[in-house]
Amino acid sequence: MKVKDLIEQYGPDAIIPVPVIAKPDKLPQNQPFLVKADITTLEIDCIVNAANNSLMGGGGVDGAIHHGAGPCLLEECKRLHGCETGEAKITNGYDLPATLVIHTVGPVYDESRAEECEAQLKKCYENCLALAMKHGVHSIAFPAISTGVYRYPALEAAVVAVNVVSEWFMNNPDYGMQVIFCCYDEEMQEIYMNAIDITQRLK
Repeated sequence: MKVKDLIEQYGPDAIIPVPVIAKPDKLPQNQPFLVKADITTLEIDCIVNAANNSLMGGGGVDGAIHHGAGPCLLEECKRLHGCETGEAKITNGYDLPATLVIHTVGPVYDESRAEECEAQLKKCYENCLALAMKHGVHSIAFPAISTGVYRYPALEAAVVAVNVVSEWFMNNPDYGMQVIFCCYDEEMQEIYMNAIDITQRLK
C-alpha cells in the first residue's frame, strides 16, 4: 500500500515510516558531483531541503520541493514539530523522483556573528550526512543552503559545504556516497567550482 493510501485510509495522524534504503549490490565510490539542475527533478536516494524552522514550506527551493512532493509531505512535516537551526529531519519524498527528503535549517547570515553562522551551516551538512548514512542513503543532493533569502555569502557557504563533504569522505572511506552539489544556475555552478579550487589549494 502506498503512503498516500495510508493517509487516506487512516487520516493525517497515521504513522508514516521513513524507509531505510536497501544496500545496493555494488557500492558507489565516495564521490562529489557538481550539477546544474532543478533539485526536484533528481532521481536519487535523497535530496536536501533548505527549510525554515517551521518545516511548513516556504519560498525558493523549500517551496519547490513541497510543490513537487505534493500535500503528503506537508502532512508528515506537521508531525516533526519544526527543526532547530543546524539540525536535520527526514521524510519520505512522495511524488518527487527522490525517495527521501532531508530537511535542514541554515542560519540567517549576520556578519556580526559570522563564526556562529559558519558553525551552524557546517552542522547542517554534517547532520544531513549523518542522517543519510543512518537511513542507508548512497546518493544525496544538496542545494546551496542559506544563500538565498538567508543572505549567506555564496562563496563562503560553498567552501563550508565542500570542506564538510571532503572531511566526511575521509572519515567514511568505505561507505560509498555520491554527493551532488546542485546549482540552480551557471553563476552558482561557477561559485562552487571556485570553492572547490580554494579548498584544494588550502590542503
